[in-house]
Amino acid sequence: MSDASPTIDDPELGTFTRATSQLTDGSVLTHDWFVGTISVEGAEIELMLEGQTPDEVAPLLPRMREVVKRLHTLQRIATDAVVANFNTGEPERQDLDDAASDLALEAIEVTPDGTAVLHLTDTCGEHFPEGYWPAVHLGIDDAVQQVTVES
Repeated sequence: MSDASPTIDDPELGTFTRATSQLTDGSVLTHDWFVGTISVEGAEIELMLEGQTPDEVAPLLPRMREVVKRLHTLQRIATDAVVANFNTGEPERQDLDDAASDLALEAIEVTPDGTAVLHLTDTCGEHFPEGYWPAVHLGIDDAVQQVTVES
C-alpha cells in the first residue's frame, strides 16, 4: 500500500507535505507542490517546492536552503525590485526603505529550474489592491528575472 500523503523531512527546513485545499463541497484538491513552513523573526513563512513526488522535490531542497540562509538579503532585493518595477524614474531611498518595511515575505517557492519566487504581502494595504500581491522571480544566480502581480 502506498502512502497517499508522503512527507519529506529536511534537517534544516523541517517537514514538507503534499499541498491540498479543501473545497466548499468538502472534496480535497491536491496541488502539484509540497509545502512546509519556517518561522523567521516571529513570522511564519510558507515554503513551496514544485513537484508531485518526493523524488521530484528532493533536488530542490538545496536551493530552498540557500534562499532561506540568505533571506534577509534576498528579501531586500525583492522589495527594491518591486519599487523599481512600478516606478517611472529612479526610486528614492525613502521609497525603497518604505517598501522594505511595508512588503512582508509571505511565501518562498522553488521551481525545478532553480527559480526562487518570493511572494510578498502589502501589510499596510496602500500599495496593492486587496487580493493581489507582488512576486519577485529570482534566477539561480539570485538576479531578478521578473516582477509579477498575482491574485
